[in-house]
Amino acid sequence: MIDASAFVGMLQRGGISFASGVPCSYLGSLIAELSTAPQIRLLNAANEGEAVAACAGAALAGRGALAFMQNSGLGNAVSPLASLVEPFRIPLLLVVSQRGDPRHGDEPQHRLMGAITGALLDLLEIPWEPLPAQPSELEAAFAQAQHALKSSGRPFAWVVGADGFASTGRSWDSERAAPHRAPPVARIDDGALPSRSAALARIVSHTPEDRAVAIASTGYTSRELYACADRASHFYMVGSMGCASALGLGLSCARPDIAVAVVEGDGSALMRLGSFAMLGAQAGPNLVHVVLDNAVHESTGAQPSLSAGVRFAEIARASGYGFAAEGDSLAVLDGVFAARPAAGPRFAHLRIRRGSRASLPRPHMSPEAVRERFARHVDALRPGRA
Repeated sequence: MIDASAFVGMLQRGGISFASGVPCSYLGSLIAELSTAPQIRLLNAANEGEAVAACAGAALAGRGALAFMQNSGLGNAVSPLASLVEPFRIPLLLVVSQRGDPRHGDEPQHRLMGAITGALLDLLEIPWEPLPAQPSELEAAFAQAQHALKSSGRPFAWVVGADGFASTGRSWDSERAAPHRAPPVARIDDGALPSRSAALARIVSHTPEDRAVAIASTGYTSRELYACADRASHFYMVGSMGCASALGLGLSCARPDIAVAVVEGDGSALMRLGSFAMLGAQAGPNLVHVVLDNAVHESTGAQPSLSAGVRFAEIARASGYGFAAEGDSLAVLDGVFAARPAAGPRFAHLRIRRGSRASLPRPHMSPEAVRERFARHVDALRPGRA
């Protein structure tokens, strides 16, 4: 394993002074070290493509730049890597975690990207190497990476496995890495905020199985909904972060007779804010969109998101939603499910406290089984079906 502190020290000595990315649990210790590195400006990104673009801007200003991401997010970065970084010949150092490495077990959503990570980098004509396993090999590997960056004018990537970086015990410096430039929606002590479990239990009470379905985004939102109540009417997303609301939009348009609730976290909502415009313009009042906001990417180590000053409800209103509410009380959920706008979807932004259930389970079924059960349930809800 590589000591993350030593790795970041090497980056600083080698001229890397800017970093941006989206968290992955494999990179937790690296990100924590970057957040405290005195010579590195860490920019918190909502999307891996934005991280690449931000690093490209820093590189244009003469800064050595590092973009970090999970391999699933490499898909989000394809466009700026291919149409910005490549044609302008902007050299960037990439650190890409390899979830779903075929040599090791992992969750099913990572299988395909794990198998094609290297091939995808090859298609993008980005030279890459596995991160060295031995600390003694690191300096030579960094020299090789620097030579590739300077000689080609293109990115160079290190691919990092589950055992790439050793834990340092250091926590993220949230004050330095994610400054708050706007006041939060609610000025109350964290102890008064509801838990994610309480919020999901309230949503379950408002989505009876015989006439409603619920879609939960990847990570702890899906896992905690599963722990709260496992129903055929629940769709537990794995992977595809940021796509829950668009999935709900398609379902709600195809079946306007069914009440559809989409529940996602703040990181998921921020990753694809354009979905608000899609829903506001095209969804009907049968769709309820809920953002549970604890201001962190909790499942990857509670790194801060960018939500502290974001007024999601105002974004929903401006995007054409028929109803929008915000707050820190479960009554916000009661209100959004009770609302009956003439047109447009309904939206609730609920501030919740950090933390999750102990020993949080994962759905016991495969993604295919979840889909099949959910599809059968949706079909059974057609008018006239018993």
